[in-house]
Amino acid sequence: MVGGVFTMMDISASALRAERARMNVHANNLANVNTTRDADGNLNPYRRKRIYFKAGAPELTGSSQLGVEVDKIDDDMTTDFLKKYQPGHPDADENGYVSYPNVSVPMEMVDMMMASRAYEANLTAMDTGKQILRGALQIIA
Repeated sequence: MVGGVFTMMDISASALRAERARMNVHANNLANVNTTRDADGNLNPYRRKRIYFKAGAPELTGSSQLGVEVDKIDDDMTTDFLKKYQPGHPDADENGYVSYPNVSVPMEMVDMMMASRAYEANLTAMDTGKQILRGALQIIA
């Protein structure tokens, strides 16, 4: 029901879901910061994942205009792998360089902190919504 009494809660709930997904993507990037091989053991460094949101969360809010949801998660193909000179490393190329994932730890930490703060802000919005509803019910009762 669009515009109902619980719409504000539904909007915040959609944002909580989206920010949780964002934190998971950044945590996954951080966990793979030194991964130089894929699951099959082939030399294929991990590619940083990026997450995109879009407006609307119809399953929660009943509207494509209210709330937010994850649009897509893809690989970051815009930045190159990090090359480190480590001639003794088993994954080094013929010139002694190892390709590491295109993950920047400081950037991932900042993005994760931003997602955490957005999550907290939406929890606060939900608490405020609960207080408003509680106050309205006290007035009616």
